[in-house]
Amino acid sequence: MEKLTELLGFEGRYLVYPLAALVIAGIFKLVIHRYLHKWSQRTESPVDDLVVAYVDRTILPLMLLAILYWVSIWVPLPEAAAGYGRKSLVVLAVFVVTLFTAKLASSILEVFQGRQENLRRFLQPLRMLSNVLFLLISIALALRILNINLTNEAMRLVRIVGIIVGALVLLRIIKLAVLHMEQLVEDKDTTSLSEAEKRAKTLGKIINSAGIVLVSGIAIMMTLSEFGINIAPIITGAGIAGLAVGFGAQNLVRDIISGFFLIFEDQIRIGDSVRINGAAGTVEAIRLRTTILRDLEGVVHIFPNGEIKQVANMTKEFSYYVINVGVAYKESVDEVMEVLEKTGAELAQDPAFSSLILAPLEILGVDDFTDSQVKIKIRIKTVPQQQWAVGRELRRRIKNTFDSKGIEIPFPHVSVYFGEASKPFDLAVRSAPQDAGDET
Repeated sequence: MEKLTELLGFEGRYLVYPLAALVIAGIFKLVIHRYLHKWSQRTESPVDDLVVAYVDRTILPLMLLAILYWVSIWVPLPEAAAGYGRKSLVVLAVFVVTLFTAKLASSILEVFQGRQENLRRFLQPLRMLSNVLFLLISIALALRILNINLTNEAMRLVRIVGIIVGALVLLRIIKLAVLHMEQLVEDKDTTSLSEAEKRAKTLGKIINSAGIVLVSGIAIMMTLSEFGINIAPIITGAGIAGLAVGFGAQNLVRDIISGFFLIFEDQIRIGDSVRINGAAGTVEAIRLRTTILRDLEGVVHIFPNGEIKQVANMTKEFSYYVINVGVAYKESVDEVMEVLEKTGAELAQDPAFSSLILAPLEILGVDDFTDSQVKIKIRIKTVPQQQWAVGRELRRRIKNTFDSKGIEIPFPHVSVYFGEASKPFDLAVRSAPQDAGDET
């Protein structure tokens, strides 16, 4: 060691100890690497491979730092310098561990989210949140190791930064969740939006707006509290103001809440044929406050959502067209039913209507006896919005079939009775007397 010192011009142990530490760390890393490699080959989970790679990457720098820390105890340095040096080594070890741990967490997130492609978009905000969390932990540990006490202003600044970062990450997650919800209902038709897509987009806008207001409001309140501002009067004033606005605009609030649940529960959609409070028509728009219908005559009906008491959706998932077929009492009901069933089967085989019919014609049976006819109730199941077209065609075919087979469709008629004939009576015709002066 003395010859090396004379050759180098300084203490040789200052060079030998670090080199020896490096060699020992390399040998230790090699042994652990072989053991971990054999262990990872016996497992099939990708998480185990990530853990092995994590340990393999961190063991060498940690062992090197540990040996250097041990060597620093024996190096004849001033006590103050040696103390700062050892603390610096510990802080460096903390940053190494947190750095590789943050990378391990990101890799594990990629593994779990890689199994579900639709969740991949959540990787970025979660990774950002994880990195910020590990960074704050490493900074807190480093300050504790170095015995550095931050001032109140510095701690306040750290908390404010944490509040802002947390709010931004939360808003990002809400936005991605809404985007995921919209993509769940997407179809292959890119030229137009389906009703489910429109409903998802409407709900997405509502959720995004509510999330921005709620998260931003909470973040602002927490930030004001960090600046020493008493937020209790603000919260109380906001509550009183909200209560006053609620009492003053309770109908508006009721309409908005009813509209939200109307959209959220998928009670009706744009394009549905519905009956609302007795008025029937096609839904043209569903807004948070109002629902707009247009009836068959083109009249537009606007209903505040809070005043909608009864909704009848005639085109949800499927529709039925019901017909009461009247035949004369002299007709055989069984034969009429067979004719109706055959007519319905012919309609279902027609290429123009086969795609609109979801099930064969149902003969429900004799429904009523009226003054001049027997009513047979039938119905046919169709796709939404097509029950009227199919029903009109079915009526036309029933009429033509009944005419060709001589089945009578009775109609109301009135017999006029004049009573008994009156007895004949004679009319006496008398001639007028001739004047005396007349001559024949």
